[in-house]
Order: sequence, then C-alpha cells, then structure tokens
Amino acid sequence: MPPKKDQKETERPVLLGRMGTNLKVGIVGVPNVGYDIPDERFNFLVDYHKPASKVPAFLNVVDIAGLVKGASEGQGLGNAFLSHIKACDAIFHLCRAFEDDDVIHVEGDVNPVRDIEIINEELRLKDEEQLNAAIEKLSRTVLRGEKKDKPEYDILCKIKDLLVDQKKHIRFGEWNANDIEILNKYLFITSKPMVYLVNLSEKDYIRKKNKWLIKMKEFLDANDPHATVIPFSGIMENKLLSFSPEERANFCEVNKTQSALNKIIVTGYKALQLCYFFTAGKDEVKAWTIQKATKAPQAAGRIHTDFEKGFIMAEVMKFDDFKEAGNENAVKAAGKYRQQGRNYTVEDGDIILFKFNAGAGLQAKKK
Repeated sequence: MPPKKDQKETERPVLLGRMGTNLKVGIVGVPNVGYDIPDERFNFLVDYHKPASKVPAFLNVVDIAGLVKGASEGQGLGNAFLSHIKACDAIFHLCRAFEDDDVIHVEGDVNPVRDIEIINEELRLKDEEQLNAAIEKLSRTVLRGEKKDKPEYDILCKIKDLLVDQKKHIRFGEWNANDIEILNKYLFITSKPMVYLVNLSEKDYIRKKNKWLIKMKEFLDANDPHATVIPFSGIMENKLLSFSPEERANFCEVNKTQSALNKIIVTGYKALQLCYFFTAGKDEVKAWTIQKATKAPQAAGRIHTDFEKGFIMAEVMKFDDFKEAGNENAVKAAGKYRQQGRNYTVEDGDIILFKFNAGAGLQAKKK
C-alpha cells in the first residue's frame, strides 16, 4: 500500500526508531508519512455509496535515525533523537535480525537481543534524568511546606520506585487517573506503548525461520511479557512496493507469503488505544479517529466543535447490521437503528449521524 502524502488532518504520530542499520521498507526513510488503515468495512461503505470524497483513518509515522549506546549521555544523535520521541505517542522498536556484510552494524555484529537491551536502557536512563530533575525541583517547594505540590511530588516518587529502583519502564506500572494526569504532563518516553518489528532477510521471512526469533521470544517473555512482535522483511517489502499489483500477487502466491505492512500499520494504530467511527453518504465516506471509550458528544466534536456544544443525539448503526440488512431502511425496519444520548460510548466501526442544535455555540458565547 503506497503512503498517503500531505494529509489535511493529522492523527497521533507513531515513532519508528531503529538501531545501527539501514533498513528499507515502505515506512522507513520517509520523515513524516500518513498510511491508510486497511479496513474492509471502509472499502464496503465506499463501494456502496460511491461517494465524491473518501477519507480513511490513517497512521502518521515518523522515521528517526538510529539510537546508539550512550545516547542518554549525548552519544550519536543523543538528545536530539530522544527529544523527538517525546512528540510521539508510541514506538516501533525496529530490530535487525539479518546478516549482510554490506550493511554495517554500529555494535560490530548482529544481535537483536543485545540491541533491545541497549535501546530500552537508553530510554530508561533518559527518563531517569528527567524524573530526578523534576523531583529535585519539586522537593524544594514541598520542603518549604507548599501543599499544592505535594500530590505531584508523591506521584513522581512512586514513578521513581519503578523506573529507578526497579529499573523498569514506566509502561509496566499500574497507574490510576491521578498518576496518568502527571504522566501525561511529563511525556516520559518509557510510558509510551512499544511494538517490536523484527527485520529478517527475505529468505528467512519466507521460510519463517531465523535463529534470533526464539532467543528474542525468550528474552521478551522474561522482560516484556505482553509485547507485540511482528517479523517482516525490509528487503521484501521494498521489492513488493516496486511491483505492479499483478506482479505482487504472483510473487506472494509463488512464495506462499504476504506483506507484513498492513499488520504493522494496524498494530501501530491499535497500540495508541484508538478506534474510529464512520460518517457515510453520497458526498463523503470518512473514518473519524477517536480514543477508545469516547462518549458520543466528544466524538461529534471531532467533526466540528459546534456538534459537541449543541449535541442532541447520535443516530447509530452497527456496520455488521448495515452490511447484513443491505441498506439503512432495512436496518431501521429490523429495529437496529438506535438513537443514543450523551452517555453512549462510541464503538469501533459505528456508522453515525449526529443531530445538534446549530445555535448552541453562539448562545454559549453570549453568556
């Protein structure tokens, strides 16, 4: 799937980080690219309505140059690299597991388990530096008896126990709403979701075998037990992008393989705890990205702030009901077209028509 360039609206970016290698895949080597989220539901709605405009959900991917040992102390791109991560909401941790004498590894040899340890420790050390500075600053006011700073100080000390004393990433902790509010304020790198991408040679990817896969699984089971790991081949992905659709289909059929790009994109999107609802008609079919557990008025606000201010109701169809019934009237006849109020939690794939008071925004401004 080719990237969609120059998107008019931006979603939350995912950082694509890599270490000591020159990898080639559709999402690598492009500074800032939006990728359509592959979804058969969206395709179905487009085929059904044949709209003048179609806007799928997409993932904004940022490619950052490699991180090396000592980056937390300024080695390599150092602080420049680490500061870029703060602007992102999740990390694709790209691990090299292929041998190639023409592609030099910064550590001298290929060992993805070691690379994971190095990168994760550098990220932790950078957060430790930021955390210690924040605690030291707050401790001065807390010791002077400033009560307003005490709750934040206590939460930072709780984070320190995990990050510094236990030497674990912040994302492994259990945090309540107050903790999360502070975490969002500081944007700690190790609080971000992480997906591991394992770059294999074309041969290893096709035959689904590589000496490092088992070792990586054993390491991650012990150190990051809930991690998502996606093997892929940068060389093969690059080759597939250069093929015509017919050549691509033939290559995949002959080699009994398929591109991992769609899986990578969807996994990155889900790692951000995002979902989307559809608005659909002859004029436009569009997927609107929202955080999971978003209520109907806030979902309406994604379309326009006035929709949220003047929210009356959301008329909702489930995609599966629409597809099964064949049209909106049939859904209504089956009693599955629902009018939902302010407390309705929008679900992934909902098809929604919002009703709102067009003058609500103006009335609010006059008060």
